[in-house]
Amino acid sequence: MKNICFLNSMKFWGGGEKLHIDTALELRKKNRHVFILCTPNSPLWKRAFYEGIPTFPITVGNLSFLNPFLVCSLLIFFKKHKIDTILFSSSQDCKLGSLVAKLAGIENIVYLRGLATPIKNSMLNRIIFQSFLTHIIANSNETKNQILTKLSKYIAKDKIKTIYHGIDIKKSIVKGEQCILEEISQKGHGVILGNASRLIDQKGLEFLIPIAKILKKKNLDFTLFIAGTGELHSKLQLSIKENNLEKDVILLGFVEDMECFMNSIDIFLFPSLSEGFGYVTVEAMIKSNPVVAFRISCNPELIENDKTGFLIEYPDIEAFAEKIELLIKDRDLRNRMGLAGKKTVHEKFALEDKVAEIATFIEETPTKTKSLLK
Repeated sequence: MKNICFLNSMKFWGGGEKLHIDTALELRKKNRHVFILCTPNSPLWKRAFYEGIPTFPITVGNLSFLNPFLVCSLLIFFKKHKIDTILFSSSQDCKLGSLVAKLAGIENIVYLRGLATPIKNSMLNRIIFQSFLTHIIANSNETKNQILTKLSKYIAKDKIKTIYHGIDIKKSIVKGEQCILEEISQKGHGVILGNASRLIDQKGLEFLIPIAKILKKKNLDFTLFIAGTGELHSKLQLSIKENNLEKDVILLGFVEDMECFMNSIDIFLFPSLSEGFGYVTVEAMIKSNPVVAFRISCNPELIENDKTGFLIEYPDIEAFAEKIELLIKDRDLRNRMGLAGKKTVHEKFALEDKVAEIATFIEETPTKTKSLLK
């Protein structure tokens, strides 16, 4: 691994984009040459440009692997920069990137799979997973199991490995532990509850309104702040108004400084229905926030029930609210769980360790990639 290219055409900012930029920056510290191919003016493009990573424009669609002009231009890019390792996360980037990387004879063709959903057993996917990809990295055991649900016959055991996402612990500690978001400081009352995610159905955000209603009926003093943007914003805002929760549940919109947000809350609520790796839970835990989540998807891999937070049987919102109530009333319990969560992040999710694990897996796994052009 000397000349490494990250291919990421997503227009939004999510866990996959953060994984790419964090991994690229960490590899650069190890004197690797890193490049990022991404959508112009996307959040990833802007962040990579700010960090001084060589960034090149690309627009990718689901059928872009059939575009001969795009294939040729990407092939020229790989050859010009002597790329020996390519990493991608989305399905569309996997199709295009794996094909062109195979054509170019790139040694390491790596799929960083982040979705805990089954992959269609199509002829194209069978070819990609059996013949093009040299390494598959799943961000949780749940994701790995979902990959193997329909494609286990076509994936060699040594080709796939679970490696959790990492968080930059040193940066998190250095960057002002006392930082508080101004809007939370001004509008917050009581114990501060928080959630951060894209406002889409998958994130289970509609559970938070009835949960907040239950907490208010118990006369508990709290404020729930939800950070993020998405298609459910208007629906959530209407539900907040209909339930007279305007002073108790506040939509913040996009929050750029997530560390400051996590510093500003006391308890993190995570009602998501499906996650490859709930990165925001790790962001919450490093700031000593206990997490309350459903016992589904990858959550049990990240949250230790009764130690770093509570795992609730889905979809029991009454039990969800009861655990929040317990944490609201018991500051000592919040502190104990928060410190236990912080310790867990140090032990299991340090960015430097995770990137080293990725590099070791890629470099020590034998590959047989040959150029299709020869």
